[in-house]
Amino acid sequence: MNIPVVYEDQWLLIAEKPAGLLTIPSPRKEKRTLVNLLNSELSSKNAAYRLHPCHRLDRDTSGLIILAKGKTAQKRMMEVFRKRQVKKKYLAFVHGSLGRDSGSIDVRIEGKTALTEFKVIQRFGDFTVVEAYPLTGRKNQIRLHFKSIGHPLVGEDRFIFRRDYKLRAKRICLHATSLEFRHPYSAKYIKVNSPPPDDLKNFLCKAKTEGK
Repeated sequence: MNIPVVYEDQWLLIAEKPAGLLTIPSPRKEKRTLVNLLNSELSSKNAAYRLHPCHRLDRDTSGLIILAKGKTAQKRMMEVFRKRQVKKKYLAFVHGSLGRDSGSIDVRIEGKTALTEFKVIQRFGDFTVVEAYPLTGRKNQIRLHFKSIGHPLVGEDRFIFRRDYKLRAKRICLHATSLEFRHPYSAKYIKVNSPPPDDLKNFLCKAKTEGK
């Protein structure tokens, strides 16, 4: 499949992962993953390196993901993540109307500190469009944090019962829309953006048309 690449140099590659695709194989050993697809293409071109993910996105989350060309580059980039020097921005649709225009969610996940800041972009009757900025990198952090304040993500079906909410979506309405960081090798400041994919755009258009 055609996976857009929005940035590339001799050490790193930043791709736009489509929704419905795992980043790496799961315990079920699924072969159709982002990393396998990209490395298969590299292999066909006799590339001298393999790509390794520096972080992950859930299967149903779309958007920007950084991959390193080789294990050494992966370790360098993951150290930037470990030091919390990567600024990540997500676009999310959450159930209901958030009472605040901006704020932070400070709720521990699996006993570890977790912090997410957010800003409301637009309110509809049944849901709110927000920008989310995870300041820590816990697993499922954005999903768990918005659930914790009573506004789970539209399309969520793992941490809530869908039948409890009337609004439906074919997948989690979450898109990794921006990444900013200092390059671990060149020290150049990198900023990349990814517009919302068609399914999220269509969801918004339908909401506007139906007055939701």
